[in-house]
Amino acid sequence: MVSSENERRIAARFATFDQDGNGYIDREDFSGAAKALLAEFDVAARSDKGQALYGGAEAFWQGMAGIADRDGDQRITREEFVTGAVKRLRDNPDRFAEIARPFLHAAIDVADTDGDGAATVEDTARVLSALGVPEDVARAAAAALDGDGDGKVGEAEIVPAFARYFTVPE
Repeated sequence: MVSSENERRIAARFATFDQDGNGYIDREDFSGAAKALLAEFDVAARSDKGQALYGGAEAFWQGMAGIADRDGDQRITREEFVTGAVKRLRDNPDRFAEIARPFLHAAIDVADTDGDGAATVEDTARVLSALGVPEDVARAAAAALDGDGDGKVGEAEIVPAFARYFTVPE
């Protein structure tokens, strides 16, 4: 059973997804996140990396809509988000993270400036900042994601962290 404290944490995450601040999450929020990330790293939307990121954003949107858009209006309200996320967490937190995997994989690829399959901690902080995370929080979060201390953040570190983001206090 998910506690009301967890429900409050999940509701607080709503603003992260509501990129344009209009009170609901929709496809444009996900494509806006992709656009901001591409701009941060000066990557063309029509490049392979840009297309992969937009494709990942669409897959992420479809996954979120599938678990949370109860009325099928292609918009997720705060209440739908809390209800959908809580249900998914109750089932399996890691499965919730899996809907983000294509986007997270593509975001790492955009931020991977040396082609080794991982982003530096600094570039990971840039990703988070581009997605609306305050800079100081982004730096701390990126450093925390580097679990093995190698200065890099890869998919194996990002995907499980996504699930933890919804289940543990900030």
